[in-house]
Amino acid sequence: MENAKRIRDAFNRRDVDAFVDLVTREFEWVPVMAAIEGEVFTGREGIESYIGRLGEALEGYLAIADDHRDLGDRVLNLGRMVGRGRGSGVPVDTPVGMIFHFRDGKCSRMRAFLDHAEALRAAGLNEESG
Repeated sequence: MENAKRIRDAFNRRDVDAFVDLVTREFEWVPVMAAIEGEVFTGREGIESYIGRLGEALEGYLAIADDHRDLGDRVLNLGRMVGRGRGSGVPVDTPVGMIFHFRDGKCSRMRAFLDHAEALRAAGLNEESG
């Protein structure tokens, strides 16, 4: 669970090197933000690309995790993404659920959801198990 928190912290600092140190070489990131939904970002280049593209759309963005659940080789984070639209200045505060998959202590895959209930279901849980 600590590595999931470290990944989130590296993401919030835009620290690609720290992020890369916590993931496998073939790491996959499946985001849900509208502009890039359906894309899968892999490896260091994927991390750099996703953080860069998100920075083009949002300024001052942060991932905030309110609930961490250790699921063995996976970690579920339920929280939100906050920031401001880069061009519009419109505040963004949206629910985000993340499932981190781990192999040998490193994250091999992250998948995001804009609905906490959907993230819980994908993790094999339900809202009552919280």
